[in-house]
Amino acid sequence: MIPLHKLKELPRSLRLRKAASLFGAAERRLVLLGKLPNRETEYLGSVVELLANDEKIAEAPLEALKNARITLVSAGTDEKEIRRALNAVHHIILNETGRTQADWDFLEASGALDSSKRRPFAGMQVYLEDIRSPFNVGSMFRAAESFGAEKLWLSPLCADPRHKRAARTAMGCVDILLWERLSHDPFITVDEGNSSILSFSEGPFFALETGGAPLADFTFPSRGILIAGSEELGVSPRALATADASLGRVTILTWGAKGSLNVSVAFGIVMQAWASALNSNLSCS
Repeated sequence: MIPLHKLKELPRSLRLRKAASLFGAAERRLVLLGKLPNRETEYLGSVVELLANDEKIAEAPLEALKNARITLVSAGTDEKEIRRALNAVHHIILNETGRTQADWDFLEASGALDSSKRRPFAGMQVYLEDIRSPFNVGSMFRAAESFGAEKLWLSPLCADPRHKRAARTAMGCVDILLWERLSHDPFITVDEGNSSILSFSEGPFFALETGGAPLADFTFPSRGILIAGSEELGVSPRALATADASLGRVTILTWGAKGSLNVSVAFGIVMQAWASALNSNLSCS
């Protein structure tokens, strides 16, 4: 731990970076060990007191720093509250340095994923068609795993789930969720009129797309494949025709000026609704 007088003497930008490192490391140790020595929390409280004298920090974060200091120096404080205080100080300092936080910068107390806890719904599958952004692919993997998808199929042009940004956003879900990339578009007829879709699955299919049944009115299947399409162009005409001839489309109604949602956000909403419907059916059976 850097002595307080040396920390105080550093230029502001360097002092903030050093402090951010201190609080980030302290939170990680707390998550791993479950407790920090009183001596360390008292030291960190003194660091917060030093930071609170920074006149450039705005009123709201300054008040949060003062509250965090009280938590850190109070005897018998619950470890969850200590972590919340460390986390608050860490992110306040990072904001002061102008650093933007990404999802993978956040710590999760649950640690590594335990694949033995997976309880997927049999027959709940997804086809990601030409999702270009690794961030979106990673987010959709995470949502699919969270809501019990059995398997994800990826189109040939879908972003790579192993891409650094996708894997970070997925938070380990790429490793525990069954998935497969197709070598060709499954909705194109090939080889003397035999549809290659048969090597993929026979469905039934439904698409997340405009012009369909509102989410609240859509009847989700007990088994099926949800098609989610490109961020820019939506579901392809071929895939959409397949869905329309099968279970149709599900549409999320919006009331804002934008009138549309990020594909991973919309996907998460539909997956939660599908999972709720499946879970209700299981509870009634």
